[in-house]
Amino acid sequence: MLDTILAHARRDHPDECCGVIAARDGEATRLFEMENAERSPTGFTFDSAEWLRVYRDIDDADEQPWVVYHSHTMTEAYPSRTDIRWSETAGFPYWVLVSTREETDEVRAFTITAGEVTEVELQLT
Repeated sequence: MLDTILAHARRDHPDECCGVIAARDGEATRLFEMENAERSPTGFTFDSAEWLRVYRDIDDADEQPWVVYHSHTMTEAYPSRTDIRWSETAGFPYWVLVSTREETDEVRAFTITAGEVTEVELQLT
């Protein structure tokens, strides 16, 4: 999954990429590459129709939305103020961020709870 995320981030650069990882019983099951409806180098938004399809697919498979991933094209792989605000209603326990600002990819994982960002060990397959 990590290779897929990195390829997605590089392919969409200079715009941010975004996607979702589903899980069952705390284990990652599937990755959904999504379109950044903003098509922007400084932000991302899921297309509402695409997100509804993905969410229904996850729910129908008895999985949970587990990780939201996206890239930062000009800054480090760390949640922005916008990411932190969005996390309050997004319902994802984990965030994976990729920075594509350098030739070497920077990948980090976080939890964001009540505005508090905590880095966690990245364990994607």
